[in-house]
Amino acid sequence: MAFLYDTLLQEFGKREIARTEVPNYIVDNLKYGIRAYQTESFQRYILCHNEDFDGKPNKPFHLLYNMATGSGKTLVMAGLMLYLYEKGYRNFLFFVNSNNIINKTKDNFLNPHASKYLFSKKIVIDGKEVVIKGVDNFEEADEQNINVNFTTIQQLHLDLNNTKENSVTYEDFKNKKIVLIADEAHHLSSATRNSGDLFGSWEGTVTEILKQNFANILLEFSATLDYESREISDKYQDKVIHKYDLAQFRIDKYSKEINLIRSLYDEQERVIQALILNLYRQELATSKGINLKPVILFKAKQTIKESEQNKLNFHKLIDDFSAEMVENIKKTSTVSIVQKAFAFFESKNLSANEIAKRTKSNFKEENCISANNDKEAELNQIRLNTLEDENNPIRAVFAVQKLNEGWDVLNLFDIVRLYEGRDGRAGTPGKTTLSEAQLIGRGARYFPFTIAEGQDQYTRKYDDDTSNDLKILEELYYHTKEDSRYISELKKALVESGIYEDEDKLETKQLTLKLDFKKTDFYKTGKVIYNKKVEKSYNNVKSFTDLGVSKRNFDFMLSSGIGQMSGVFAKEEKETKTEKIEQKDIFVSEIQKHIIRYALAQNPFFYFDSLERYFPNVESVSNFIESKDYLGGLEIIFNGSKTRLANISNFDYLLAVQGLLQTIESEIKSNLTEYEGSGYINKYIHEVFKNKEIKVYKDSLRADGQFDIVSEPQWYVYNANFGTIEEKAFVKMFARRFEYLEQSFENIYLIRNEREIKIIDKLGRAFEPDFVLFCKQKKGKELTYQVFIEPKGDYLKPHDKWKEDFLKEIREKKMTVKIDSDKYLITGVPFYNNENENEFKETLESTLNE
Repeated sequence: MAFLYDTLLQEFGKREIARTEVPNYIVDNLKYGIRAYQTESFQRYILCHNEDFDGKPNKPFHLLYNMATGSGKTLVMAGLMLYLYEKGYRNFLFFVNSNNIINKTKDNFLNPHASKYLFSKKIVIDGKEVVIKGVDNFEEADEQNINVNFTTIQQLHLDLNNTKENSVTYEDFKNKKIVLIADEAHHLSSATRNSGDLFGSWEGTVTEILKQNFANILLEFSATLDYESREISDKYQDKVIHKYDLAQFRIDKYSKEINLIRSLYDEQERVIQALILNLYRQELATSKGINLKPVILFKAKQTIKESEQNKLNFHKLIDDFSAEMVENIKKTSTVSIVQKAFAFFESKNLSANEIAKRTKSNFKEENCISANNDKEAELNQIRLNTLEDENNPIRAVFAVQKLNEGWDVLNLFDIVRLYEGRDGRAGTPGKTTLSEAQLIGRGARYFPFTIAEGQDQYTRKYDDDTSNDLKILEELYYHTKEDSRYISELKKALVESGIYEDEDKLETKQLTLKLDFKKTDFYKTGKVIYNKKVEKSYNNVKSFTDLGVSKRNFDFMLSSGIGQMSGVFAKEEKETKTEKIEQKDIFVSEIQKHIIRYALAQNPFFYFDSLERYFPNVESVSNFIESKDYLGGLEIIFNGSKTRLANISNFDYLLAVQGLLQTIESEIKSNLTEYEGSGYINKYIHEVFKNKEIKVYKDSLRADGQFDIVSEPQWYVYNANFGTIEEKAFVKMFARRFEYLEQSFENIYLIRNEREIKIIDKLGRAFEPDFVLFCKQKKGKELTYQVFIEPKGDYLKPHDKWKEDFLKEIREKKMTVKIDSDKYLITGVPFYNNENENEFKETLESTLNE
């Protein structure tokens, strides 16, 4: 039997899931943008909630989201709350196994001033403002708002089995339909794992709550699900609605990369080395205009006493910190990134004395925090969960186990293991090593930054540019003593978690421009043309039509008492004479202005600051109401009996206008995009295409540089092609066709685009074509063609169809760009695939003859 996440794929298919609309009231009421995998989380739930299919879970719903640490599970929780509110749910019970996580989550859900608050300033659903309220029990709940009871599973278990005043009781769950939200839900399966007897267990308590009401829903969230356990697998087979694990999270570039810094240094020297790298990150970021305060975690093995001693030792080290200590690391460390740090310091004229001085200032005692026992964790909770905030001074955290779960931190870049030894056996990681891997996974959350317009601040940018200085801002370093058996076990635990790529399986390849190419005039003075991602401009919007709003009239049914009664088992119904439903068209401009203004005031999308953004040519709210280009040009068709149509009230008009506005909002939002592609810009070839280092798997197809094809020809500008099998097939085909092209063209150069340039479509989507072909006509207009080319395997073509459509669009436009005395024709061709090679050749050659 398949897991539910696979059942949904089998029943609906990837395309149908992707086509499922996520309501605007989810997107608009969340503070943060929704990533693709979070959108899929909503789409999967919406299908599961609304559609019937084979394998659909029985009611009461019990579902689990298996989502990676750092992937934004709480944002998905918040979005599902909004969705279920609209479906009639008002009461939500959030529980987890830790007070620290409860307090942090309360802040994120209830405190609009918190830096990680999840919702928009004002939550509006169906034209009404909704408040997120914290309640101690559901007797305090109201029917207009979202009521959330936050508790720990331990406290919930005690309250339900030892009833006391104001606590939650089983009765609360019988008469009200409740949504239960369980975070770190793997803690709820100990009874299933150990005995299968749920009686008296936390797991049993939650199951009993769920069964109290057929309409109840249990949504569990966990980054950790033991699929190897038969008992756990059986329990969750029909419940795991979405699996987005740490491995996929890393592949999608939302995490830092992990590097193990191991040495024979003693404990103090390991600490000093980490401090030097910490300062390097800070100074490098500052030099690039990035505001970064990197944090170090110092990890003790088992006891709070050990951690406290580590903290005391650290304060003494900082008090005694000197230029001699810095020089010692400079002279003795053979770690390449450490030597790179010292080279950077020299380039900025930072002496050993200045390095010591800045380090002492950064890590003075008040900038260090302990997170060991419950009392301290609660007192320091705000600072621990807001480490990225500018006004948070913390630079060092000392811990044992307390931060292995529920800790959200983006600017942790170094973890220093302040102990030695291992607890693994026969190459299998022990309990301590597994907890270390879990902690590393929490620290691997990506620190968002950009240095160029159009970059995605939330994903890694330098995977294919390993020599780039800024790559260190995308890496987490784990500092440990050199111990081959321990390192092997730690690597195994990290690889199994999905957050780590074993460096021993990779090799670095040098991609260099050929010297002959660098001597050419084209390299020195030629240009490459592309565009960039810019904020969408609405300056040309002068009517609803310009944003995709159709001119059709809006239908509104007036409420009435028209109806009839019929017997369930009656064979024939006697027709009851009822009033005929008629229609009446009324222009919006005929409705009293104060009614329209009130309706506009109830919908945040039509607040004036929003109107100014999307309709910059609207002069005022009055103009928006009266102009025939906007509301004044629309009609509402009222449907009702003759009597009702003769007695349309102001309230009827209000409801009708609110419905019209919601329809307009929905149509506009379906056509909106935050970004778009700019007009074409250009740069010198020699400024864009440079030598690079890339990493590939050893002995893989990509590790073959295709030297037999590309080493000699002048038309291929790099020394090698470490591309995919399709990319290599394309280059092979191009080599065979070169002589044909040479008859009509000169200065023919095929350049592999190793993420140097992007082209952006009208929806703001970025595309990095694998190759850019340049060739100049020998006769005629002497145009230089710049052709974007993308080889693509069959399995990827449906997913990337928009890219092929974009290439076709570029080709159809036939845009010519004049730069000084040169003319460039910018064009593209459909995807190359080995199976359609002949068709591709014909298209390429016809494109070059246009």
